[in-house]
Amino acid sequence: MQSISANILDTLKSGKGQLGREAIDHLSAFVRSQLLQDHSFMNKSGESDLYYTSFGWMLCLVLGIHLDTDKMAGYLSHQHEDDLDLIHYTAFKRCELILYMRKKGRALTWLKTQSKQRVRDLNDFKHMPHQNISSPYTQFIWISLLEDTGNKLPEKSKIEKNLEQYRHETGGFMNVSDGLTATTNATTAALSVLGQISNGKQEKAIGFLKSMQDISGGFKAAPSAPVPDLLSTATALFVLKSYKEKPNYQALEFIEAHWAESGGFIATLLDDKSDVEYCFYGLLAIGSALLINEES
Repeated sequence: MQSISANILDTLKSGKGQLGREAIDHLSAFVRSQLLQDHSFMNKSGESDLYYTSFGWMLCLVLGIHLDTDKMAGYLSHQHEDDLDLIHYTAFKRCELILYMRKKGRALTWLKTQSKQRVRDLNDFKHMPHQNISSPYTQFIWISLLEDTGNKLPEKSKIEKNLEQYRHETGGFMNVSDGLTATTNATTAALSVLGQISNGKQEKAIGFLKSMQDISGGFKAAPSAPVPDLLSTATALFVLKSYKEKPNYQALEFIEAHWAESGGFIATLLDDKSDVEYCFYGLLAIGSALLINEES
């Protein structure tokens, strides 16, 4: 079975394939504008950030933006991986894999390394999403990390048992076991993990996910969210595509509305600042919407 990261990379490539030359150049110019001298990428505050670098390096991989592998290696060599939280540790390992691919000249194939890599134990991390080791989003990050580093996944029954305690009566999932409502983030995370270990349809969870789509085509983060956002839209479309499900409404116009004049994408129409993370989500959303249309 294809890994989550390989699926994401293929979807990003499909998103690029939907764009004309001028659009690709516009997006690429913005991505380059976020690149710092040490070949890391800046966050919303303009500071070097490992998490944003993982998005930036993957975008460069897809868009064909040249990066100096010596500078990439130098940047990673200054990271203290044993001190990183789970999110930044996973970003670090993904950056290592992208650098490996660059050095091998296999830029558009998501390779596993030649042998299994050692990774820290999940219990070793002092900080993780929601400070909850079993939540859907934490499990999504952990499973992605294990796949990227060639490690064996936990037993199917253990994963399913961990996730089931976060299932809401609506069929969706929560990231806290005593939460009041299911959310798009938790549901897409849970469905991504379950899709790697099971062939089950997950009808109720898919039904909840579809119910989060606004008539505009965008998906809301939670039932009470005032407006849909690009992150929720990208991840929801990606999961629906992976499960060969169609959304209730076409989403391309919503996605295009979040492509700013700067060349980057914005989180919501209430925002005015772009970054590489949302460029990633924008391209992922386009690729997912395109593949859904092709399969329908």
